[in-house]
Parts: sequence; C-alpha cells; structure tokens
Amino acid sequence: MTSLALISVFAGGSQEQSGVKTYKIGICNFVDDASLNQICENIQAQLAEIESEKGVKFDIKYDNCNADANVLAQIIANFIADDVDLMVGIATPVAMAMQAATEDNNIPVVFAAVSDPLAAGVVSSLSAPGANLTGTSDFLDTTAVMNLVFALKPDADKIGLLYDAGQDASTTAIATAKEYLEKKGIAYVERMGTTVDEVILASKALVADNVDAVFTPSDNTIMTAELSIYEIFNAAGIPQFTGADSFALNGAFLGYGVDYANLGRETGKMVAEILIDGKDPATTPVRTFDNGTATVNTETAAELGYDFDTLSTLFAPFCTKVAPITTAESFSDL
Repeated sequence: MTSLALISVFAGGSQEQSGVKTYKIGICNFVDDASLNQICENIQAQLAEIESEKGVKFDIKYDNCNADANVLAQIIANFIADDVDLMVGIATPVAMAMQAATEDNNIPVVFAAVSDPLAAGVVSSLSAPGANLTGTSDFLDTTAVMNLVFALKPDADKIGLLYDAGQDASTTAIATAKEYLEKKGIAYVERMGTTVDEVILASKALVADNVDAVFTPSDNTIMTAELSIYEIFNAAGIPQFTGADSFALNGAFLGYGVDYANLGRETGKMVAEILIDGKDPATTPVRTFDNGTATVNTETAAELGYDFDTLSTLFAPFCTKVAPITTAESFSDL
C-alpha cells in the first residue's frame, strides 16, 4: 500500500538538511482497510501542512504488517535500527507491539485508533498516559449503536454478533452489547472469524440463525471482509450495524463512530507537538472524539426497503448526525 505514503530510506536520528530541521518518523499500519487507510492518509496530510507552516521536514517511512505478528516485529525493529525520532502505530496490536519494543529505548510512540487504551494496557490513564506512549482513541459507544438497532427493529428478538475474538477492539464492545441485550431479554448469537473465508461462513451462519439484525464493532478482521459479506446480509434482508463509517462505505447498512479523517489529522498534530514543541507523551492526554454520527449506506438501505429521509428522522433522537454514503472500496473512490 505504498501509494498511501511518502516512503523514504533513512539512517540516523533527527538532523538538519539544508538548514531545515528534519524529523524521522516510522508509521506502521495494522491491515489494509478503509478505516485505517483513511487514518494513515490524514496523518500524512496533516504532517505535510505542518511542514509548510513550521519550516521543518518529516522524513516518513511507512509500512503495513497485514496483521502478521512476525512482520510487525520486523517492521518495528527496522524503525529502531533506522533511529527514528518517533513511531506511529495504527490500531491496538501495533501500539502494543511498539510499547513492548520501546521499553528500553523510550522512543516516543503515538498510537491511533486504539479503541480502549486502558484495557490494552498502553497507558496508565487517559489524562496522564505515564510513559512514552500517547495517541488517539476510537472508543465506540456500543449502547448508542444498540439504540439505533432497536429504533429500526423495535420487535427484534434475536441479534447476531459478528466479530473476531482475537481483536482487542471488539472485546469491550461485544461485552457491552451482550449486557445491553441481556437486560432487555433479547437473545443473541455469536459468530466469529479470523480470516475473510471464516467471516463469510460466519455471516452465512447468522442468516441461517434467523437473526433480525447484526452488530459488528470496529473490528479490523470484519472490516477487511466487509466487501465480501454485505451482500449476504442484504439478500437475507438483515441490516448490519457496525462501529465505523468505513463499514457503511464497504456496503454495511449503518456505521456509527468517529470521523477517522479527523482522528488521523489529530494524530498528526500530536506527532508534531511531541517532536517540534517538545511535549512529553507521559503527560499528553489521549484524545477521544464525539462518535455520534450514524452513516447510512443509501444503496443498502434501499435494497432493504428503507429510504434515507425516513431513516434520518427515525435515528435523529439517538445520534448527533445522520449522513448518507454509497458503496465503494475506499473513501478516495467517492
């Protein structure tokens, strides 16, 4: 996915190049999906703006581990060998790996899209992270998503939960969804997958389970498979409610969550604040965001028999904004 980034080969730490202060940054993405790619693009767009404003240069090396732990470890080792001034980790597994790799060298790390930094153990608190890591969180208000489910389907009596049990981003959200459903006396069926093929099978199983709706949190495994599964649910007349607008971009009925473009830009600002302004990650609060936007895929909605105006009115009491989107592989395709 080299088209996303300014790829450069470098050696040595921050330095002056032609009188311009240069900072070396290693960015690692966890997997190639619409949400995380949008974050990467906007981190770099923000850094490019800051270069012009501050008269500095960011020498960026980008890589993607594609959810492979061994590849991830090698990428981080390469960043350390290249003497980067700061590392950026996109998604929880990358942040955790960078945390472990920087315990001795204390290289600053700015993470992005870590859904629950406290549960992941990458910070001591959101207000005072306590070590060399800070960043941005895409924490999902699962209760709000569940409210949207029952606004559309008030008589639903069985909900499907589709996720990867190995994804840290799903742990808290799924637990919250179960608690919500149990309190309402609503049955739920859990189906899981760790690969695209497994997620496809899990989706077909949920159809066979006769669920009334499906909930998927901001799960990178399911996100990677979304373009392969949304038509399964559409054909069965089952709305899929998800934890990010990128799912809706890739065909899901609804995505609820943070603005990942804004999250990426805020992450870029934090990088600059640490490198240029000298802020200490240990005392730089983790940034969280209003995640009150419900993004509806209007093509999927129409296939399920709903029109956008009706849905906007229906969902308005449960979110700050209802936005339309159509199916595409990436946001740049819109």
